[in-house]
Amino acid sequence: MANIAIFASGGGSNADRIIRYFQETDTTVSVLISNKLSSGAVEKANALGILVRVFTKQQFEHPIEIINLLVELKVDLIVLAGFLLKINLDLIHAFPDRIINLHPSLLPKYGGKGMYGKFVHQAVLFNKEKYSGISIHLVNEHFDEGRILEQHKVDVEEQDTIESLSDKIQQLEHEQLPKAIKQYLLKLKLH
Repeated sequence: MANIAIFASGGGSNADRIIRYFQETDTTVSVLISNKLSSGAVEKANALGILVRVFTKQQFEHPIEIINLLVELKVDLIVLAGFLLKINLDLIHAFPDRIINLHPSLLPKYGGKGMYGKFVHQAVLFNKEKYSGISIHLVNEHFDEGRILEQHKVDVEEQDTIESLSDKIQQLEHEQLPKAIKQYLLKLKLH
């Protein structure tokens, strides 16, 4: 049996998919942690009966309370699903190789500070890439540079817009992220 914590800042569609995917399994989503009380992720987690905790940017920069909560809940794995703050080194050291991030491009392309959501899709289209996709990777001290666990790609077509590419990427995220989490838990012998 494994316990997962989800960190999310945005609309929460991936958080919702993860929670629903693991509902009938022996893996539990113990908590959703956010930096935005008004986020869709908080709303979706509340609707599904998941414990929600919201912390300030300062608390994420000095994450002792967050670490204490995760330890208290016996969290085995943290999943960043649309979480936009940089993860503090103390948190990375407290959960080595136990923090997974989802990035909406084929890393190492279009990663790094400021590269998220529409900014990634905009860059992909501007550079006339033939493919884009998602990277599911471990978190280290550098934005989007941790060990890649899985990548999945989609074709970028001439008529694609930021919105249509975003929709393709989001569909890929919904299909692949929960399965990748399950695979990684199996690898860690936690599932």
